[in-house]
Amino acid sequence: MTLASRALAQLATWPDLKQAVPSCGLGQAVRSTQGEIAHFHSDRDVDLRLTDRAIRRFAKDLKHTGAIRIVPGSQWVTLRLDAATDVDLLLTLVSVALQAQQAGPEPADQAVAGCNDQRGAGFVKADRSGF
Repeated sequence: MTLASRALAQLATWPDLKQAVPSCGLGQAVRSTQGEIAHFHSDRDVDLRLTDRAIRRFAKDLKHTGAIRIVPGSQWVTLRLDAATDVDLLLTLVSVALQAQQAGPEPADQAVAGCNDQRGAGFVKADRSGF
């Protein structure tokens, strides 16, 4: 079982979430009654929808982990699941995302314009052929 499938199975047991087809059409998703929360695009990459407010609040901490990519102007962050601790981080951030959705939109929040996978902002393999 991959880390992504393990995380998806855990999230599917949460009472406020259900599995869904992602709006971007790639992979699997989980959503609440207020909208999509996460898109599992591969065995390792997950896009998670946070609000602008939540991203601003946690940006400094999120940038310090190599597991997360923040895309300017996006309400989605991309997580790379390389270790069990990354799954724990994902589950914590899904909880934050649910709370942010339940708090309702902030006037500064922009309309959701698609996950980061649609923006080509996923993790890119470094070319290490010269090493």
